[in-house]
Amino acid sequence: MAEPLSAAAFLAALRAEGVKVVEVGNWRTHNRNSKGAWGPVHGVMIHHTVTKGTASTVALCRSGHSTLPGPLCHGVIAKDGVVHLVGYGRTNHAGAGDGDVLRAVIAEKALPADNEANTDGNARFYGFECENLGDGKDPWPAAQREAIVRASAAVLRAHRWGKAGNTSVIGHAEWQPGKVDPRGISGGMDGIRKDVAERLKHPASWSPSAPAPKPPASKPPAPKPPTTDERITALEKRVTALEKRTP
Repeated sequence: MAEPLSAAAFLAALRAEGVKVVEVGNWRTHNRNSKGAWGPVHGVMIHHTVTKGTASTVALCRSGHSTLPGPLCHGVIAKDGVVHLVGYGRTNHAGAGDGDVLRAVIAEKALPADNEANTDGNARFYGFECENLGDGKDPWPAAQREAIVRASAAVLRAHRWGKAGNTSVIGHAEWQPGKVDPRGISGGMDGIRKDVAERLKHPASWSPSAPAPKPPASKPPAPKPPTTDERITALEKRVTALEKRTP
């Protein structure tokens, strides 16, 4: 069992992992705690928003809509990689999902197929909504994908999760039957988990190394100096040429 991080510790963990953060309004106390439990927590869940435009997406995830009050997540990951914090505590992001999946997350084992909706995910998962139409065509920029990895790793590092096997990061589609998000992300959730696991092998400040520069083109070998015989032959030719010019 893991008690949720405090809002201050959550923010500090994100920043230590190199996440660019924008704090939106009273996010630290904006939640749905009056409607149910927040914790114990066991993992991170990734979603897509089916929206376009950062400002409107952040506003929607903070306030929700008529059938689903906000906040709809803890952080909105924009296409430029900035994470907008909109709520903290219980949020309406995960809904009911498969208890077998939750047990696999806790054990850090491979996930079973989700075929039930019998467990409250809003109490058990941190949630990040990612700005994307979710149609399989809307691109996932590298900066956004990197922010997903860093934000997930930040939470796992703070809780000391991700040490026993698969990381405790799942997609909404792996939790609740009928969901498809985050659709279209490079490498899928297996790729995200792999990259999170790699980050956790390094300090929070770590960044993947840039490709090694190509070595400079090798210079052609210097010409060999002429031998003594070659020098004499050349000298004889010059003398002969001079003699022919002499009247």
